[in-house]
Amino acid sequence: MARTSSDPKAPPETADPVASPAPFITDFDLHLLAKGDHFDAYNKLGAHPTVKDGQAGTYFAVWAPNAHYMAVIGDWNGWNPATHPMRRLADSGFWDCFIPGVGTGAIYKYFVDSKNCGIKQQKADPYGFYHELRPRTASIVWDISKYRWGDREWMASRKERHALNAPISIYEVHLGSWMRAPEAHTAGHLLNYRDLGPRLGDYCQRMGFTHVELLPVTEHPFDGSWGYQTTGYFAPTSRFGTPDDFRAFVDALHQRGIGVLLDWVPAHFPKDEHGLALFDGTRLYEHADWREGEHKDWGTLIFNFGRWEVRNFLVNSALFWLDQYHLDGLRVDAVASMLYRNYSRKEGEWIPNQYGGKENIEAIEFLRHLNYWVYNKHPDVMTMAEESTSWPMVSRPVYLGGLGFGLKWDMGWMHDTLRYFGKDPVYRKFHHNDLTFRMLYAWHENFILPLSHDEVVHGKGSLIGKMPGDYWQKFANLRALFGYMFAQPAKKLIFMGGEFGQFREWSEAMSLDWHVLEYPMHRGLQNWVADLNRLYKNEKALHEQDCEPGGFEWVDCNDSDNGVIALLRYNRDRSQKILFVANFTPIPRYGYRVGVPEGGHWAEVLNSDATCYGGSGVGNFGGFHADPWSWHGRSHSLNLNLPPLGILAFKKVL
Repeated sequence: MARTSSDPKAPPETADPVASPAPFITDFDLHLLAKGDHFDAYNKLGAHPTVKDGQAGTYFAVWAPNAHYMAVIGDWNGWNPATHPMRRLADSGFWDCFIPGVGTGAIYKYFVDSKNCGIKQQKADPYGFYHELRPRTASIVWDISKYRWGDREWMASRKERHALNAPISIYEVHLGSWMRAPEAHTAGHLLNYRDLGPRLGDYCQRMGFTHVELLPVTEHPFDGSWGYQTTGYFAPTSRFGTPDDFRAFVDALHQRGIGVLLDWVPAHFPKDEHGLALFDGTRLYEHADWREGEHKDWGTLIFNFGRWEVRNFLVNSALFWLDQYHLDGLRVDAVASMLYRNYSRKEGEWIPNQYGGKENIEAIEFLRHLNYWVYNKHPDVMTMAEESTSWPMVSRPVYLGGLGFGLKWDMGWMHDTLRYFGKDPVYRKFHHNDLTFRMLYAWHENFILPLSHDEVVHGKGSLIGKMPGDYWQKFANLRALFGYMFAQPAKKLIFMGGEFGQFREWSEAMSLDWHVLEYPMHRGLQNWVADLNRLYKNEKALHEQDCEPGGFEWVDCNDSDNGVIALLRYNRDRSQKILFVANFTPIPRYGYRVGVPEGGHWAEVLNSDATCYGGSGVGNFGGFHADPWSWHGRSHSLNLNLPPLGILAFKKVL
């Protein structure tokens, strides 16, 4: 029975089934699978409720080329491997069977008797669409064709929303700890996808974020991995409900105008016995040599990207989330670990490529292959790389020799900026270049500025905890940091909790500290981030040339003694101008002159020191008329009051 909801914005519930292709594998399917060119293999592999010869049942298919015997075992046959053997499909390495009477909700695994090695094991389905709630590990038969979407308006408009000249401000979220039931302080009180969708969508609307980026919701056995040790590459985690519940979650966000991005992990996978490791008794998905096939730091295995069947598996996973769950993009985790064979390895712990180099040629080709087909099939989505090195052309098209991503996280900006803001202001003049260095490379890639989950875990403390000074100064510093982030040309990303100044380091085991919003300073910071988002979205000068040098200009980046920087942002035809002036010291500076390119009235549109944000109230009476005095090499100038640890935004209006 369809679930109901009292939420007036709730997505339409499950309705008439959507037609799905016949799941039975054909010779042509086997041909495409062998080539690695089967881009909807998830419609053939895995478990598919269907009808054969007038009987309802489920069709199962799996890749296990080195198995001697395969069977489907489950709760309907007492987990007996002799009851429902699978047949080998010629010499393809694929196995299948149709089992009458087995339908949606049946719990199953594959029994694998491996050839020549004597290993007999039970494995979850690599293409499984739904899995048992941890700590159980079996797969669950699920019909993925029975959800009717209500997000047509969003889907029709997302090409424009994802253009490089569009405002993109991302709220990074871990669903298990963003918000829980009121009484929840343990892992047992998680909200359902259907509860989370409207709540998260409404919050992002109020805060002005354009997208949510989910830490991996692909099925994973260990909560403490945050989803980064994935075992179910085709299944939303059952922690929060069923696959249809997850569709309703995405639908609810889309109907509120919020995009949904998924953190996706092709760089490594865990060694859990029910997962991909030694799937058919051999190193099938991973490399045989540990120097190529294992990340010692993470205790995980590395995909063999040189194997076409493995590439096809991963590309299918990526396309599956875009096809079946209407996701708007993928953030690919740990790209640097894929690009370099010697990533986090000592001499003797890695194998050079065929040319003697450290580059992982197979992984490079996989990433290009992935991005080519993602954008080929879904030209209106985004792919983003978490790539922490200076690898060139990460976000340039494949046909130009790039890796093909749409955007790249600017990890350099994050490290430099947090290092600067972590300094006591008395020492900041010696680190001024940390603020300005990124402009030497800002146009090499299409960047996102990330203040992500990685910066608030493992003893690093919270964002506000990194800020120096007393209670008031910590908030002022964090408001200035966010202001400087939005002043910079690039897309934006903030991890949950940072936007309202949670003091506690993030933990996946409990809800955010929403109760701190009872205090004015936290509410003020939250309002500041919401207003930054609104200004960013409403002013073309702040997003139209995020990835083009014509949208940015330093006014003065050299006043390190006073801790002041000034910059201009422009829209494409330069008809709109936004001036940012920041004072990163606790000393108010009155009568500070800043050059501007033309006369007229410059309205003060944002001031991080406004009392409504928790500031001291130093400001400029709503703005000034520019004086015809040349300053900073410009024809006119403004005589400003710069607040302590504050940032100002002015818009040329007349």
